[in-house]
Amino acid sequence: MQVSVEATGTLERKMTVAVPAERVDQEVQKRLKSLSRTVKLPGFRPGKVPAKVVASKYGPKVRQEVLDEVTRSSFYEALSAEKLQPAGMPVFEPKPSTESESLEYIATFEVFPEVALASFDGVSIEKPAAEITEADIDGMIEKMRRQRVEWVEVDRAAQAEDQLVVDFVGSVDGEKFEGGEGQNVTLVLGSSTFIPGFEDQLTGASKGDEVTVNVTFPEKYQSAELAGKDAQFAVTVKSVSEAKLPEVDESFATNFGIESLDDLRGELSKSMQYELDQAIKGKAKLAVMDMLFEKNPLDLPKNLVDDEINALMNQMKNNLSKQGVAVEGLDLDGKMYEDQARRRVTLSLLISEIVKANGIKASPDKIRETVESVASTYDSPDEVVKWYYAERERLGQIESVVLEELVVEWVLGNIQVDEQPTTFEALMDRSNQQ
Repeated sequence: MQVSVEATGTLERKMTVAVPAERVDQEVQKRLKSLSRTVKLPGFRPGKVPAKVVASKYGPKVRQEVLDEVTRSSFYEALSAEKLQPAGMPVFEPKPSTESESLEYIATFEVFPEVALASFDGVSIEKPAAEITEADIDGMIEKMRRQRVEWVEVDRAAQAEDQLVVDFVGSVDGEKFEGGEGQNVTLVLGSSTFIPGFEDQLTGASKGDEVTVNVTFPEKYQSAELAGKDAQFAVTVKSVSEAKLPEVDESFATNFGIESLDDLRGELSKSMQYELDQAIKGKAKLAVMDMLFEKNPLDLPKNLVDDEINALMNQMKNNLSKQGVAVEGLDLDGKMYEDQARRRVTLSLLISEIVKANGIKASPDKIRETVESVASTYDSPDEVVKWYYAERERLGQIESVVLEELVVEWVLGNIQVDEQPTTFEALMDRSNQQ
């Protein structure tokens, strides 16, 4: 077999392969001989069909099958001989030949780029550092109280954090607009759930009051017809209620299925510590990935980027479908996802190189630990663990996660890490905003 390779681009290769005619002919004859033992044709007994008849009737089809298979097998043999690693499927261009000539074709494909990690000398990242305090636990209990708030109607003017029930009719330039009316609508003053300025103008209103609220729709409002326009709302206040929060006592704890207030604080401390650890780990991972991506630009195979773009678009369609959006026929613009796809492909190549170069492995124990951690967030953890171990592909996804975490740990151990003091609340707020 003769092989020659031509570099037609940074990553593109054209490989010409010539396979001796004997290899094809021998396989064709072998298959025709086997076929003659089983083929049934009118006028002949089974197994007694002359070879020439079998070759005449089935020869072209058998030969094409052999050519296809020899093309594929010889392609991978040539890759091995030339020590090439294709990124994606090749495009085959067969050269015309007769039965007496060798099989010759050109395979065009992209190869993976050579990955040489940039030096970590002088590299540093910032990592948040925080502790769970008693004040943090108090703040969480306050949130839990507000989850169980009772609203009690009061006979006074509305003030911040009160709940109002209102009717309203909106207009722009004296004309009502679609979606501008509401009846028995509940709003909490200071919640910022309405257009900026709307809630502020209801502070001080009492039950039965009619208030004219003047607001300006944001420039980037969801309705283009209303964006940036001044509007008036005729609002009727139907009730004013204040929040009645439960007392923080033993019964408060038992309402959450916990025996005592001390136990509740202990459980909150554990769960908040877990959240804090995950947030810190997530921030550190993001900082490591940002650093790797910035310092290691790579030429990327178009096939890999295109595949990642398609994966991102399919993921978006799945998310939209779960939200009740009809996605059939939805045409997403792949260019919107190109930057994200290039980042993901680049980081995947970099992580693979770090794993290979440093002999990083995901141990069975670490994989099991991660599976059980994921499963612990479900109602039936044991069933989730069984589900992951039922298929190699599912477990492979967990293994990839573990390897990524091990790579992050390895990088953090080889660069300078500057801890930035922060608080649990501040870190959670930033994490939720991302």
